[in-house]
Parts: sequence; C-alpha cells; structure tokens
Amino acid sequence: MSATATRIPSPTRQPRRPRRGLRRPGTLLLWLLLILGAIVTIAPVYWIFVTAVSPPDQVNTPEFSLWPDAMQWGSFATAFETQPILTWFLNSTIITIGAVIVTVFTSLLGGYAFAKYRFPCRDLLFVLVLVTITVPIQVIMVPEFIIVNSLGMTDTPWAVILPRSAEALAIFMARQFMLSIPDEMINAARVDGAGELTIFWRIVLPMSGPLIAVLVILTFVWRWNEFIWPLIALPSISSYTLPVGLNSMNSIYNSATGPIMAVSLISIVPVLIVFLLFQRRFVQGMASSGLK
Repeated sequence: MSATATRIPSPTRQPRRPRRGLRRPGTLLLWLLLILGAIVTIAPVYWIFVTAVSPPDQVNTPEFSLWPDAMQWGSFATAFETQPILTWFLNSTIITIGAVIVTVFTSLLGGYAFAKYRFPCRDLLFVLVLVTITVPIQVIMVPEFIIVNSLGMTDTPWAVILPRSAEALAIFMARQFMLSIPDEMINAARVDGAGELTIFWRIVLPMSGPLIAVLVILTFVWRWNEFIWPLIALPSISSYTLPVGLNSMNSIYNSATGPIMAVSLISIVPVLIVFLLFQRRFVQGMASSGLK
C-alpha cells in the first residue's frame, strides 16, 4: 500500500439552519394565534381558581390581582357546609351518565338506519331530523313540560334524560361516520346468516370506536352543563343539578362569590376527566364524521 494514499476529504460542517417551518412568517403568525387562543381559553378557568382560593376580603374588593395574597380553602368548606353540594353532584352524575348511555345508543341506531337501510322517504325524514337543530328549546319548553308532567316524571332524573334522548346533531354525525363502513361487509354477514342486531352489535359497533368517543364527550358536556330544562323539570332543591344549584347559590350569596367559584371549579373537573379519557379518538372521530 503506497504512502501517498489518497485522503478522503472530510465533510465540512454546514451551519445549522433554522427549521424550515419557523422561517415562514405564516407559521410564526399561526403559533402566535394559537398561543393567544390558549390564553383566552384558559383565562376563565384561571380566574375561577384564583377567586375560589382568595380571601373573602380580597374577592370583594374592586382591585384586580392575578394571584391571591394568601391561598385559603374556606370557600370550599362554606359551600359544602351550607348547601347540599354532594347531592347536586350526585344528581348531575346520574342524569349525565344515564343521558350519555341513552343518547349514544339511540344516535348509533338512528345513524345506522339512515346510512345503511333503504326505506320510503328516508332522505326526507333525515332532513326533518336536521331541521330540529334549528328549533330553540324555548319554543318546545311548554309542551315538553306538559308531557313530562302528565307522565309523572317531574322532579325525577327521567324528566331530564328522556326528552333529550335523541339529538339531531348526534344522529347526523353517526350517519356520516357509518357511510364509510363498507356495504359489502354487511352484505357478507347477511349471507352468512347473521341477523340485523348481530351485524350491528358485532360488526358496526366495533368499527365505531372514534364515533362513540365523540358522542360520549359531546353528550356529557351537553347534559352536564344543561341549565334551562333542569331548572324547569326539577323544582325541588334536593333534585337540583350542579348548574341549577349554582344559580340558587347566586341568590343566597349575594356578594360572596368565593363559594360559587369553588363549586364552579368542582363542576369543571368531571368534564376534564371525560375529555382526557376519550381525547385520543376524539379528533379521529370528528374528522371521520365531518368530512363526508
């Protein structure tokens, strides 16, 4: 081997360039807008927390402060000692879980029927279902209460669960999602002798995981935060849900907002837990049901 072996030139290091995405002004503007949106979204929750843990004299002063002078948890104790918070929380939990089960199940059945079955006036019926989205609850409130009262369900959880058991938006999302399920798979199951309920239970439902996650989150948020109809259908204080109970506390604690904010902070926790449990499939389900 000769001493004058050819040396391989070492590669020269190139200076690091900034990431291609960050060089674009549009990307930077997008990040700024996202940060601004996050701040606007989190600000109310932050204000509720600060007000709940602030001393009463600091809450009632007109001066604005980003953090309490001393963190106190007396507002939570005052709320639980003077009001049946646990009863309201239990009522909201029972009504919301029952409504989620009933609404998700009826929405899946309705969406499956509109997507995979051929029957007379199917499209017209689907349009009529969609039209009900535009009808405000104030229009149907009186006849709805008459029906519920005549059935003897007033002041019971069923008075809130059953009138909202079929949501037009949920049926629409279920129908759009189930259009993506191949008809050949369903027809093959029928040829093999499977019944309609078997097909729905063993084929359609296992393929509808993202859709079910979306419906669970949306229905949970709707029912947990619902105020107007529970205020009418649940007149007894022992039957109140958390939003209705918060409204009654607003009249009792005229100037002390600490207990109200403490209960408001507690009412946010279940919604966050449900969203964290189903967040992985939430975006996938929204995209699958909204792009068709």
